[in-house]
Amino acid sequence: MNIYTRQGDGGQTRLPGSGPLWKDAPVLEACGTVDELSAALGLARCEPLPAAFRQLLEHAQKTLVQLAGALAAAEPAGGPSGAVGPEHVEAVETAIDRYAPGLEPLRAFVLPGASRAEAALHFARTVCRRAERRVVALTQREPQRVGAHHVAYLNRLSDLLFVLARAIRQPCADYS
Repeated sequence: MNIYTRQGDGGQTRLPGSGPLWKDAPVLEACGTVDELSAALGLARCEPLPAAFRQLLEHAQKTLVQLAGALAAAEPAGGPSGAVGPEHVEAVETAIDRYAPGLEPLRAFVLPGASRAEAALHFARTVCRRAERRVVALTQREPQRVGAHHVAYLNRLSDLLFVLARAIRQPCADYS
């Protein structure tokens, strides 16, 4: 099997159940940025992090695969494409509630770079915010592609990444 098909050389591609799309179509921008977010989370997982943090990031990557598949589906958001639901949002909120209370109050803007792991989490957070913006843009153009909890999941995930980045910056905390 060849990895290349030469079918996209003209700047168009296809998703299952749809005709040709320009590669900068909102649905492809959203799916591509969600994929980029998963890669950023993978980079963060390669850094020295507590096992619990790595597990959270891996679970998020698996959820993002579901989310990208849902966005790419031509089905209404209430059907199978709504694969990311309230339980995913609640799981992220539970993780935030676990790690946020131990953080010192913010007194200034955070300047990422205290460690590679902290910077990687902040980088993933910024990619997550961009993915959220792309999904919101898709909502404006093709609301049937976006499930009711997709934007909320990305919003909470970026909050979790911020909390995790701040948590590993504090050297005396035990986050195992």
